[in-house]
Amino acid sequence: MRKIDELLHEYGLSHQNPTNKLIHWICVPAIFFSIVGLIFSIPEGPLPEYLPLLGNFANWATIILFLVLVYYVTLSAPLSLGMLFFSALCLALANFLDILFPGKLWMISLGIFVIAWIFQFYGHKVEGKKPSFLKDVQFLMIGPAWLMHFIYKKLGLAY
Repeated sequence: MRKIDELLHEYGLSHQNPTNKLIHWICVPAIFFSIVGLIFSIPEGPLPEYLPLLGNFANWATIILFLVLVYYVTLSAPLSLGMLFFSALCLALANFLDILFPGKLWMISLGIFVIAWIFQFYGHKVEGKKPSFLKDVQFLMIGPAWLMHFIYKKLGLAY
């Protein structure tokens, strides 16, 4: 069995309850975005000098997301393409909110992060099982991939 299949299976074991699954469909993408937004809010410093081709997207979030995508590629190249698309959406939304609310992106992102985690823990209380990341921190990265693999299945795509 491929490592991605093992990780998705193990993650799925603590995500069987329909309420918990629904909460995860909303909160996992929200948490992913909020982390992108928080990292996007870090002052760039000298970054634009080194990455001129990225323009407004030359920031720490771009670099961190690149590393996250490298991790996903090691698990599943097809799945990493979906995560690339979602990551690009998160970067674009962070950029838009940063333009719309200058200097406030970090506050918006922090609020989303806190609220989404409250719901996540509620979902696991309903489930009756602890969040997977308490066992292994890499499951923080598997949550978004777990959702993406369902999208792939629905579209009839191999992951």
